[in-house]
Amino acid sequence: MQDIIKSALNSVQQEAVLYNEGPSLVIAGAGSGKTRVLTYKIAYLLHIGLPASSILALTFTNKAAREMKERIAQMVGHKLARQLWMGTFHSIFSRIIRAEAALLGYTPQFTIYDTSDAKSLLKSIVKELGLNDKEYKTGVLQHRISYAKNNLLSVQAYRTNTALLESDRNAKVPRLNEVYALYVGRCKAANAMDFDDLLYYTNVLFRDFPEIVEKYKQFFQFILVDEYQDTNFAQHLIVKRLAENHHKLSVVGDDAQSIYSFRGANIDNILNLKSSYPELKVFKLEQNYRSTQHIVNAANSLIEKNKGQIRKRVYSENEAGEKITVHQVYSDYDEGFTVANAIESIQENRNFNAFAVLYRTNAQSRVLEEALRKKNIPYRIYGGLSFYQRKEIKDVLAYLRLVINPNDEEALKRIINVPARGIGDSTVNKVLACARLHEQSAWTVLSDMLSYNLPVNAGTMLKLSKFKELLAPFHEKVYELNAYDLAFAVVKASGLIADAQKDTSPENLSRVDNIEELLKAINEFCSLRNEEEGITVYLPEFLTEVSLLSDQDQQNEADTERVTLMTVHASKGLEFSHVFVVGMEEELFPSARTMYSERELEEERRLFYVAITRAKVTCHVSYAKSRFRNGKQNFCNPSRFINDIDSQFIQLAQANSTSPSFNREPFHTTVERNFYAQRTTATPKVEPYQPPKKLTKISPASSAGTISFSGDFVEGAVVEHAIFGRGVIDALSGSANDLRATVQFESVGKKNLLLKYAKLSLVNK
Repeated sequence: MQDIIKSALNSVQQEAVLYNEGPSLVIAGAGSGKTRVLTYKIAYLLHIGLPASSILALTFTNKAAREMKERIAQMVGHKLARQLWMGTFHSIFSRIIRAEAALLGYTPQFTIYDTSDAKSLLKSIVKELGLNDKEYKTGVLQHRISYAKNNLLSVQAYRTNTALLESDRNAKVPRLNEVYALYVGRCKAANAMDFDDLLYYTNVLFRDFPEIVEKYKQFFQFILVDEYQDTNFAQHLIVKRLAENHHKLSVVGDDAQSIYSFRGANIDNILNLKSSYPELKVFKLEQNYRSTQHIVNAANSLIEKNKGQIRKRVYSENEAGEKITVHQVYSDYDEGFTVANAIESIQENRNFNAFAVLYRTNAQSRVLEEALRKKNIPYRIYGGLSFYQRKEIKDVLAYLRLVINPNDEEALKRIINVPARGIGDSTVNKVLACARLHEQSAWTVLSDMLSYNLPVNAGTMLKLSKFKELLAPFHEKVYELNAYDLAFAVVKASGLIADAQKDTSPENLSRVDNIEELLKAINEFCSLRNEEEGITVYLPEFLTEVSLLSDQDQQNEADTERVTLMTVHASKGLEFSHVFVVGMEEELFPSARTMYSERELEEERRLFYVAITRAKVTCHVSYAKSRFRNGKQNFCNPSRFINDIDSQFIQLAQANSTSPSFNREPFHTTVERNFYAQRTTATPKVEPYQPPKKLTKISPASSAGTISFSGDFVEGAVVEHAIFGRGVIDALSGSANDLRATVQFESVGKKNLLLKYAKLSLVNK
């Protein structure tokens, strides 16, 4: 095994793999082969005799866990690899919670609420409490409750935390503690947990039940964690508790790629790991195998400006490659076409999956999409509506959830009248109110409506009874039929497919196709597990798998021949031959919200570092002189982060070879460099608005019918438009109020403009 390791890994990677005497931290620079270290380390642990079932390997996506397990299986065999406890934090600890659910007052069949379920429940609570939904927005409530759970604050602890209560008052949500209490209670009554609960209740188990934590401490003899810089307090504490006896822990991460503080990630977990483990041994993976030398060196010169970091010097032995190309454009509209033109000029045999366009906010995608469509360049939005978030799929899943867990109130509310069966909102509200009054679940009320005095007429009661009778027979079959057979029977009985088939419109036919695709996915899941492990897979296992999918897990990898558009946050862990980072302007990137905090500003710089290091061959960065934001066109300054990159690794973009040649303004002026070099958290200087130069006066048409212009406003003149940028007048036509100019713009091509509206300005040559 050691010979294989020596032939496959560099010297530092080998040291990291072979050291297993105590805790270790592998600081892995971008593209440095951290996944190889993790997979070989696990294979080596198995080689030296550690039982597979005693190895706990934690990741942040199912995709990462699946890929590592497949690589390990190639080295040690599938049978051994299957015994590893390898998966995401949420998937691994959901297994533990299901095994110990009774101690927490749950049953093993508890439902896992996704974001939309949680928001639906919060919306109901806000309405029930009579709160203003404009102030008590579900997104805000969800974020603050998530913060509390990730910091292990119970409802009681929250109510006594004066700082949090004051923060809620300042945020104009003073009754949030009541919402939190009701939310927790409703989840418990519905036998449901949200994502944060999976970590919160694991900590409760390990805190309140010493025999439980001791059992798992002894069970897991070696713990490995990927992307440790992304761990929050709850995750860090779980790992610390499990490893506190033996200290057999190996974590891998890169503090320079810590970009998820808005999700609760705490960079201090990796920066201060030595305080928890004084004997910690640190290995630095500094060779980047992904990118060219210029890209790596540019990224280094950027990130070295951060104070809070573990110092390392990443290097590349790949070819030098091109410098970072900086594009100054005139507007966000112009930026879209600049990117599209650049992609078109590179192309790589129309292998569009080699390209990614990264932006700070989702709202930036619209103008980019428009430009790509006009150029007939195929694209996809990464992180768009996933398969499992489509309405018809969520409807089917709600039926399946209710079969497994009849107390799942959110599932019941979703499908009690889908397909339509004459049960309106008023009736549903009466059922829920009755359930609250008697402190029972809605399903319990439906099971004995007369005893609970449900205030509905006989006709409505009959409709409710039929709904209950539709699903009741399936409850006893959850562990009799395999997942596919049960799902198929439930879908058939629900009438969802029959309802969709009544209308042969393309939209409804697509709904049918999607439902059939879901059944196919369940069948494949059952077949694969049966083939690999020889076991029968039941429906709860499939639903758990689906509920824990991350954004990256839900992407369609088969659809590859498209340019990828995504936020920088979504790009982490991915790589592309050619990367375009757009919108590099002050108050956009870095975000205006971060510019008064050095800690937050450093995270924004790390975010830009992540963007640059996604690129293998070329990296393009663009900023606009004006951008349409908040309902108006705003003049912009280039991001300070561009100036953080050493100028020797930057080249300024040349005008498109198919467009007229223009004299661009220089990108880095001495004044700009000095200004941004002196400021890291101050408000950027915004240059005052300068109205465009007025059109030169147009003289009346001559008797010959031609148009005469005074000054330089003639064919061949260079002009500037607030949106389209610079262009050259090709032709002039019309007269009086219908004067028109055909202008060949540098980035967006030819436009025919009515001069009285176009607001063109002349540009000095």
